[in-house]
Amino acid sequence: MSLEELERHLWQAADILRGHVDAGKFKDYIFALLFYRRLCDVWDEEFEVLLAKTGDREEAADPDEHRFHIPPPHHWNAVRKHATQIGQHLNNAFAAIEDANLRLRGVFGDVDFANQERFPDARLERLLAHFEKHRLRNSDVPPDILGDAYMYLIEQFAEGAGKKGGEFYTPRQLVKLIVECLDPQPGMSIYDPTCGSGGMLLEAVQHLKNRGQDPRSLSLYGQEKELDTWAIAQINLFLHDIDDAFIAKGDTILDPKRYDPRAQEFTPGIGAYDRVMANPPFSQKVWGHEVWTNGDPFGRDVYGAPPRGYGDLAFVQHMIASLKDDGMLGVVVPHGVLFRGGAEGRIREAMLKADIIEAVIGLAPNLFYGAGIPAAVLIIRKAKPAARKRKVLVVNGDATFTPGKAQNHLTDANVRTLADAFRGFAEVERLARAVSVDEIEANGFNLNISRYVQTGADAEAMDVAAEAAKLQDLIAKRDEAEAVMFGHLKRLGYVG
Repeated sequence: MSLEELERHLWQAADILRGHVDAGKFKDYIFALLFYRRLCDVWDEEFEVLLAKTGDREEAADPDEHRFHIPPPHHWNAVRKHATQIGQHLNNAFAAIEDANLRLRGVFGDVDFANQERFPDARLERLLAHFEKHRLRNSDVPPDILGDAYMYLIEQFAEGAGKKGGEFYTPRQLVKLIVECLDPQPGMSIYDPTCGSGGMLLEAVQHLKNRGQDPRSLSLYGQEKELDTWAIAQINLFLHDIDDAFIAKGDTILDPKRYDPRAQEFTPGIGAYDRVMANPPFSQKVWGHEVWTNGDPFGRDVYGAPPRGYGDLAFVQHMIASLKDDGMLGVVVPHGVLFRGGAEGRIREAMLKADIIEAVIGLAPNLFYGAGIPAAVLIIRKAKPAARKRKVLVVNGDATFTPGKAQNHLTDANVRTLADAFRGFAEVERLARAVSVDEIEANGFNLNISRYVQTGADAEAMDVAAEAAKLQDLIAKRDEAEAVMFGHLKRLGYVG
């Protein structure tokens, strides 16, 4: 099958469940069945090759001879022999496969096909019959093609999920922009602390493939809080034929984890990586402020504690702490991080004085699913090249996009324009300028992009941006004063 045919085939499977399963959940069922079908088809393919080579059916079925072991009673073909209680047989198969393969523990998430009202046997029969229209062996569908089709499904589900879609999917072209700027090299370690469906890690792999370099030399790490999304990421990596990526479960801010290769398990703590990239949740209200107020147990609050209602700079500081001394990071942040005052203003000032912010790349509005607000990419490096010290490249990309019906997009040409501006680190009219830290300090350490680079937007729009900046500053000050007041009330015993 071509990629287009495969995408159409998989999307038709989703149509069978549409309207019968909650819109926010039915992707999990489709992903689980797709992965199950792929596992069984590849097992059959491996079995036939081994059987032709050895002539011994027992040896050809040896679990040690297969990438993943499929217990015979729980193979796709065995489940298909059942005409009733199909959902329960699927559940049993998923559990048995996870038990038989340590690397697959939790990969089917909390998918439950046993609810007869939601999944009557007739509907499941139709769904499984649809998946049988095409084999999914490696010889039929190479990993890159199947992986790309899976990414297509993720994007389609994200588009339909609205704001919730942004929780597990970042537009691929934006991911590509970050990877182009960070330019990972063979042998490097890559880390995404809020990895969603794994798109940034996979784009780093693709970056090396595009240059004819060995992507298997990369060491891939991540963490994801939402268990369903963690499962999506695991399947995504496996379908792309990547077995040795290590994705931890848990809250990155409150429970950060690093992989211990000797113990072959995750332990609490902060790792050190060559490249760190992420699209953390914007302005998270509940992120761990009460913990950081008393000092982060992992020592990540080098530049200060963010305010109660805005967790953005907690994620950024986690990423800085996770960076090797010669490493680079790229992180998506809402524009408010660039100009809000209060605690965020003090953190931004400390980071600028430490001279670790290399670039601020402003993005066009309405690039994200369910979120029309503009965002920016911060590029941070602990040890800047000599020519870039005491400077911050400001790139205004608010006019660098391609309009769409529901949302805007970045084309390959748009990505190239922004990435070339970063690499050039020079003035480009109406696009980019290298601004001295002294000039930024004179502006009160405000990084509002339009202060330094204007793209020709009219004066009224500029005034609106300035007023919005003032409003955000006042909100931050109010939140900070509120936190101080609650602290006093707590000490006086008026609040628990």
